[in-house]
Amino acid sequence: MPELRDLLEMRTAAPAGFSDDGSVLLVSSDLGGTAQLYLQSVGGGELDQLTDEPEPVAGFFLPGSGRVLLQMDDRGNELEQLYLLDVGKNGAKPEPLVVEPAFFHRTPSASRDGRLLAYAANRRNGVDWDVIVRDLASGEERIVFQEGGWCQVAGFSPDGSLLAVLKLTERTGDNDLYLVDVRSGESFSAVPHEDDSEVGPPAWLPSGDAFFFATSVGRDTIGIARYELSERRWNYVLEEQWDLGCAIDEEGRNVVVSWNADGYTRVELREPESFEVQREVELPGRGVADALTLSRDGKQLAYFFSSPLVAGDVWLCNTETGSSERLTTSPSGVSQDELVEPELHRFESFDGESVPVFVYRPAGSEPVPVVIMIHGGPEAQLRPIFSPLAQYFATNGYAVAAPNVRGSTGYGKRYEHLDDVRKRLDSVRDVVSLHDWLETVPGIDASLAVLYGGSYGGYMVLAGLAFHPDRWAAGIEIVGISSLVTFLENTAAWRRAVREREYGSLEHDREFLLAASPLSRVDEIGAPLFIIHGANDPRVPVSEARQIHRSLTERGVPCELLVYEDEGHGLKRLGNRLDAYPRAVEFLARVLAP
Repeated sequence: MPELRDLLEMRTAAPAGFSDDGSVLLVSSDLGGTAQLYLQSVGGGELDQLTDEPEPVAGFFLPGSGRVLLQMDDRGNELEQLYLLDVGKNGAKPEPLVVEPAFFHRTPSASRDGRLLAYAANRRNGVDWDVIVRDLASGEERIVFQEGGWCQVAGFSPDGSLLAVLKLTERTGDNDLYLVDVRSGESFSAVPHEDDSEVGPPAWLPSGDAFFFATSVGRDTIGIARYELSERRWNYVLEEQWDLGCAIDEEGRNVVVSWNADGYTRVELREPESFEVQREVELPGRGVADALTLSRDGKQLAYFFSSPLVAGDVWLCNTETGSSERLTTSPSGVSQDELVEPELHRFESFDGESVPVFVYRPAGSEPVPVVIMIHGGPEAQLRPIFSPLAQYFATNGYAVAAPNVRGSTGYGKRYEHLDDVRKRLDSVRDVVSLHDWLETVPGIDASLAVLYGGSYGGYMVLAGLAFHPDRWAAGIEIVGISSLVTFLENTAAWRRAVREREYGSLEHDREFLLAASPLSRVDEIGAPLFIIHGANDPRVPVSEARQIHRSLTERGVPCELLVYEDEGHGLKRLGNRLDAYPRAVEFLARVLAP
């Protein structure tokens, strides 16, 4: 049986972009305990550490410059600042580029000639996101998109004359794609639509006359469309049962199309003009391929691969053959033979809805407790990637059930909207129906069922304990919402409008938000609860944890709270995870002991 510490110590690495000539890959790895950037030769060899900062670092190569743009926040507050680092200079330190600690500087993207940088910032009023273009040589900045609300940069056209911007609308699950003239600032909605739909970033053909993009306009799941710029017209080129994604290299050699089929990834290479399949990418196994990154010439495809048995590393695909080789091998003290592969099932919920769930079954025939792990979002999906906690439980005397309750993405727009606003508690009822189904599964003792979840999953834990208290033996809640009202009142101002689309507004839905809040029914909670939170969380303020902890301890309900001063929305530092999760596991073993 693997030890929890060994599982938590397993490192990962993911691609962050190729150098101009394709010989070097920028890699994000947590070798040192937080995400830092490294250089990796595509020919193999050891990782060469590029950054060693006290905070986690993200970034990408700036074309034609020999520099890397870095993104860093302060102790998890998500107020990202931008820096430049000279890759070729030994001992070089990050130089400030855009540093205003009171504001965010998100989704930076460079033009292909490396002359311009675009990013979204909320410096105008702290709430609305403006898109700013910066001349990297002169430092001159101009606001080119100022439509208010939440938006992000989605890349330049090949010649740098147009900038794509994605902007959320006031409707849940809906966004628009704008194309902005960089010189004049004039913009237009490229894909106007009436239904609630997702529109993804452009994957430009080299000529700049057209691009591919992923969208669900007029259909339930996400397909691939082609947009003709001169005609401002588009049409679908690929529609499937599952959500699709796409990318293209700068020379237009390959379009990479990815499938999300019940959570598992499939990847194809297609010819851009005919869109016919050239070959399928041979993935290392059955799992999830993410961070798909093409070299400029399209001859190489780097990607991150993870599965329930593999923590995650960088793989390199030769696009002319479709074959893949492992490029990084991150440290791991656990053999795959010791781990558990989950089974994908579906159960029928209270209203007949079919809900998918991954079930990890431990060895042996004796009935064991079950941990129900619920993802955050709610507009997200639990996919079959490595989870150290799930593996610990499944190899140490617990079963694990990880559902994608209604409201999850990956199963179409209809399913995603089943928990909107006044239907919020229907997702909680899905978990109750899961409990009913688990009672019929051999080898599981559903009378010892534990709820586990983070962020929105943390809300689900608390809601389950409050609205259906007789079902649960204990709960573990991480950065969760205890009151939808105080959460909306105290979350970052820019996030309030974004989240009110999903949960309901304080102005129009306050009564329902109160009724759907676990804190409003705290007197019903009797199960022991373990809480983890970051002091600098800008999404779910730490006050959400403190108020539920205070209410339960005053009533004598066993409840422990861990707050980490150098964390935000989740635990990004290995040292904190090594402290928090063993304590949570010990708490669970103690409260479930006969």
